[in-house]
Amino acid sequence: MSCCDRNKGKDAIRETVRKGYARIAQSGGSCCADKSCCAQGVSADDVAHSVGYGKEELAGLPEGANMGLSCGNPTALASLRPGEVVLDLGSGGGLDVFIAARRVGPTGRAIGVDMTPEMVSKARRNTGQFYDSTGLENVEFRLGEIEHLPAADSAVDVVVSNCVINLSPDKPQVWREIARVLKSGGRVAVSDLGLVRPLPDAVRESVEALIGCIAGAVLVEETERIAREAGLMDVRVEKHSIYSDDPADWADTTYASIVDLLPQGTVLSDFVVSMDVTAHKTQPR
Repeated sequence: MSCCDRNKGKDAIRETVRKGYARIAQSGGSCCADKSCCAQGVSADDVAHSVGYGKEELAGLPEGANMGLSCGNPTALASLRPGEVVLDLGSGGGLDVFIAARRVGPTGRAIGVDMTPEMVSKARRNTGQFYDSTGLENVEFRLGEIEHLPAADSAVDVVVSNCVINLSPDKPQVWREIARVLKSGGRVAVSDLGLVRPLPDAVRESVEALIGCIAGAVLVEETERIAREAGLMDVRVEKHSIYSDDPADWADTTYASIVDLLPQGTVLSDFVVSMDVTAHKTQPR
């Protein structure tokens, strides 16, 4: 396959993801208003609590900031400190940006990047409500691709991301960009989906599985390798089970169609886990 053919394939994947998340942004509320994202009868807050967010973190957030798209809590993983500059890759409705903004305080800054204009517009509309409730003016949302971050070299203290890097068709480029924008000594805290065994071809080729963050996932070991090759140090991955082993729990959702594509006798958790990835950019000697 030529480089042009590969680029066309990557562009097609990005456009599929962009359109899918534009529909979610336009669904009139949380991701769970669109049954492609959450189990029937499960709220966005339920999803957030299940992956590690506390009630205090979710309290007082702008309406619709939590869209039920999380697979971990990277802002807690990052141990954010006052005065830090934080960059969130694939910020969606702004959940992690708004939480980070409260933690870094008025002397810090929280910046979200998303490639979907509808998501950026949604998040920007939420900033007024955030200011009214907190008095903080330390939030910004930028339109851009995570493979080509709209941020200067060595500009941020912390990079976070929540269930987004798996969607990228060029993960090595994403991790190189993370290393580029981090200051010396800066750190990474990413929650994402990873594979403990390769997915069947039918799942990898499923559009529903792509939008559901599964088809784009790679082996856990590959994520570790890519992050190290990007120049990051002390790369550590902690794996967590995230999916129920009972397909009935995902009835009437995208995941029901994915489960139908699995080999007989297997369940989604046999293949996919949530992973917390931490690393840092080494300081020059």
